[in-house]
Amino acid sequence: MSVYTRSLKGPYDELLPFLTASIVGRSISASEEPSADVSTAAGRVAVRAFERYSWAGSNRVGMTLTAVEDGDAVHVVGITVGGSQAVFMKINTFGEEAFLETLASACAAWESKHGVLPQR
Repeated sequence: MSVYTRSLKGPYDELLPFLTASIVGRSISASEEPSADVSTAAGRVAVRAFERYSWAGSNRVGMTLTAVEDGDAVHVVGITVGGSQAVFMKINTFGEEAFLETLASACAAWESKHGVLPQR
């Protein structure tokens, strides 16, 4: 399992479609799976699930994306799962890491347009 976290600035309503399009657009086998949105007094939270086939691992890999609205910031967490070919331990996590890199690249592209927040 691989984890990526980043705090981004910019409009929440523009960021989510941008990240989704970036993730799905980087692989012909990538798809958006179920999603959920929650609004609270403090802000909004979005949870997205994605899946794709990993050529390097010869298996399917999943990734969840959670985005939390926090004033002018949006905190993004990506977690990949699956992709291992072993029964009792994780081996061959190439596909997970490559899938998570699609999120990291999308966040970097967003920052190049909207600027960088100080990271905690």
